[in-house]
Amino acid sequence: MSTAWLSQTFPPEGASAAEGIRNQLGRPELDLLTILVREAAQNSWDARRDDVPGVDFRLSIGSVSAAHLSAWRELLLRNAPMDGHLPLRRILRRSDIRTLTVSDRGTSGLGGPTRADALHSKNHDFISFVRNIGEPRDKELGGGTYGFGKGIFYLLSTAGTVLLHTRCDDGSGRLQTRLIGCALWKSYVGKDGTAERRYTGRHWWGDVSGGIAEPLVGDEAAEAARKLGLEPFEDDETGTDVVVVDPILEDRDSQEAAQYLAETVAWHLWPKMLAPSNGRAAMRFSVRCNGLDIPVPDPESTRPLDLFVAAYRKSRGEGGRTLECRSPKKVLGRLGLVKTVAPALTPTAAGLTVGVDTLVHHVCLMRPAELVVTYHRGPKPPSELLAYAGVFRADQAMDEIYARAEPPTHDGWNPQSLQSPENTFVRTTFRRIQEALDGLLELGGTARGGSAALALGAASSHFASLVVGVDGLGGASDFGSSPRDQGGDARGAKGGRHKKGDARPAVSRTSIEYVDDPYLDQYKGETVVVQAFRLPSDGIHVVTANVAVLAGSGGRETDPPVGADQPVVLGWQSRDGRFVTDLSPQLPGGEGTTWRVLVRPAHDTMTEVLITSRSDADQ
Repeated sequence: MSTAWLSQTFPPEGASAAEGIRNQLGRPELDLLTILVREAAQNSWDARRDDVPGVDFRLSIGSVSAAHLSAWRELLLRNAPMDGHLPLRRILRRSDIRTLTVSDRGTSGLGGPTRADALHSKNHDFISFVRNIGEPRDKELGGGTYGFGKGIFYLLSTAGTVLLHTRCDDGSGRLQTRLIGCALWKSYVGKDGTAERRYTGRHWWGDVSGGIAEPLVGDEAAEAARKLGLEPFEDDETGTDVVVVDPILEDRDSQEAAQYLAETVAWHLWPKMLAPSNGRAAMRFSVRCNGLDIPVPDPESTRPLDLFVAAYRKSRGEGGRTLECRSPKKVLGRLGLVKTVAPALTPTAAGLTVGVDTLVHHVCLMRPAELVVTYHRGPKPPSELLAYAGVFRADQAMDEIYARAEPPTHDGWNPQSLQSPENTFVRTTFRRIQEALDGLLELGGTARGGSAALALGAASSHFASLVVGVDGLGGASDFGSSPRDQGGDARGAKGGRHKKGDARPAVSRTSIEYVDDPYLDQYKGETVVVQAFRLPSDGIHVVTANVAVLAGSGGRETDPPVGADQPVVLGWQSRDGRFVTDLSPQLPGGEGTTWRVLVRPAHDTMTEVLITSRSDADQ
């Protein structure tokens, strides 16, 4: 065995130049790290084993350790192309060689023949990934189409180089370890002995004793992997590790990049993270940085992904709707929509990448493989306090049509790339989704009955003008008249400014001082209206919050319709986190004592909150 690099020359009948292969992803809108997460996970999902419960998928950022650095140079510099033809030599001279490793387990690995001229067996994953470009998918309802996405591994490497370490069935039922290096840069003219030759810009590292770079196999592969510091496979494990040499992290340090990868996994792969009631999740994800785990957000408890999870489950149940094309008649898929009152989101880098900033008004598109295609932006709600999320899952019979409408990065459905009637189906899909959203938001019609100008049961800085003190100032102190006259202080939507010359109310010893404006927050997974307040007077105060729906006329709905949603006081929270659930608790007052009342608002309404207090002496 002779281990070295072998560079591909153009054969007389021609071949693909490296530039053409690198350009097959086109000019994607998504960044390289996001494309990597999507494409790599899709490859792993398509390579899943039916006899293993789920796929383990891991992304790991690290560096070649000092103990393995000499082996990297000794093994990977052998006959490596010169710097002008491939940047690998320059990278290997560094004292710190960074890597990004994409690993999967519970997959079939890169099995089958290792030479492209071999007759195709049932399994030809190795030649599809290592040798050929544009192989059609061979997995029914798989996520991939023609395998162009594997180019992202090379685009992400400043050296254009990856190492492939895989464990697979060798075709006879026995497990075999394989190790090969692959590089893709640009075509060039170079010397082959004394003659000049044209080179494609594709290179392979492996056993070149037979005139073609074959993977190291068996014990030789395991020993070389050990020298390079690659993670070994367990006895019965199958799967693949793709080691990207010197990854492009786009101005992020390793920790920041790992955090971004973890968030990106959640945004793009959350459907695979959902565990059915009677089993394990289809895929399990982990991210590491220099050996330390980086938590991947749980989509079921992370806003706004939890809304998409709820929409997904609704689409699979009775609450979902079937979307159809009427001419020609065809079932397109299932749609689930959820709407909620929610505070503004704190934008994240991964969320901004998919177009979600402070407000979610999107429908997640997916094919039957249940990998996120894109987040289709819908119309903005009539208020920034209203959010909605949807999930559209294509019907299985339509999978091929939607797949053909996708670009190489699988991040959109483009009807213009299809012929009739297939383009009609895709256009109709977006039209049916728009019709459903119009119905959800009642766009183009009159305002919902009983709603105010801000058609939500919640509060924020924009709600301060509707939930105000007697002076009409959202964060002002509100000292009402004597509790003997009014039963305490009150703050609510019916307050207004005093006319010039009016006498101001007398200051009560049991006054309530409102702290800032009411706002939306999350409590135990649900949206709540929060109002902070102080009880400036010393002693014990009995505090009550009266809540009701504010009608469009400005009055309270004291006699709501049967079964109508009503606001509910959840409790009272102190500055140190103590939570009191009594409806009329006895709370201590005094300078610096701050409490918060938490109210679950009625959906699609304006919720009025009136806080009253009285001291023990008034009882």
